[in-house]
Formats: sequence, structure tokens, C-alpha cells
Amino acid sequence: MKDNVDVVARHFEDDGVIPNNPDLPVVILKAALDPALSPAEVQEIHRRNGWGGGWVYTVFDYHHWHPDAHEALSVAAGAAELMLGGPGGEVFRVEAGDTLVLPAGTGHRRLSASPDFAVCGCYPPGQESYSTRRGVAHERGDGPAEVARVPRPETDPVFGADGPLIEAWRR
Repeated sequence: MKDNVDVVARHFEDDGVIPNNPDLPVVILKAALDPALSPAEVQEIHRRNGWGGGWVYTVFDYHHWHPDAHEALSVAAGAAELMLGGPGGEVFRVEAGDTLVLPAGTGHRRLSASPDFAVCGCYPPGQESYSTRRGVAHERGDGPAEVARVPRPETDPVFGADGPLIEAWRR
């Protein structure tokens, strides 16, 4: 974990299909982790900070969102361009060492990636059994109400109780 981290926060509006999150911004912690860490080492940092349900994979190449969980994605290898906030959102370039925290409801998809791109995903306690909805109208359901019920985490997945996420998501 690095001491000098650039924190990027972006808020995305409900687009009528993907609710995004009306209260919480996406938080991107640029260069939060040493890019040389292995996926297992990244997952151990997440676990130490109370985030579980870990996996190592990529980001789907279609718009999707989670109505019942906040999601952290730490880039373990490579680089990618991700679209956050749904089709009308914003494109972000992320690379090994970056961590994104997506509040429940946030649309996200991979637009392009290096061949070695991999992320370590994880979730706050009690949110490890999440559902995934595609960015299509018939899957919206009662999304905004579901998103509103998701509790905020008590810790940042990388920095713990006093991390930048906690500051960005203060009530």
C-alpha cells in the first residue's frame, strides 16, 4: 500500500436503466497498491481489511451492475479502459496498482484491455452473495430501492478503517 494515493471520485446519475448510486460516488484509488503484488497478495490485503467474496478475473465486456453489493476491483495485472456509470458514463484507464470501489447500482463494463489484464474483486461483509444485472431495461426491477438498502462498509478494502473510501463516503 502506498502513502501518496491520488483519489478520484465521480458521481453518476440514474439513466433510467442503470440506477447508479444517488448518494455515493465511485472512488478510484490510483496507484494504491504496488503493481508487483501477486493476486494472492492483493486478496490478502482485502481480507485483512474485512472485504471478502474474493475472485480474480476480468471485468465483463457488457454493462452490468449489482443492486445488493458495493464492489471493489483492484487491478492485479495489465491495464484496461472501463466505462463506468452506464452507456452515458465516463471512460477510465486503469492499470496494475489501481483500486476502484463501485457503490451498489453502478454500471460498469470493460471496453478494452491488455492481454494480461486481471482484477481482484471483493465485497464488504454480508455482501459477498451478490446478484448481477445487465444494463437492459427489463432487468432494472426495483433497482433504486434495492441500492438504497445496501449498507456502507466500515473499512476501505486497501487502507482499512481510515482509508480514502471512508472519507469519500462519509454521511
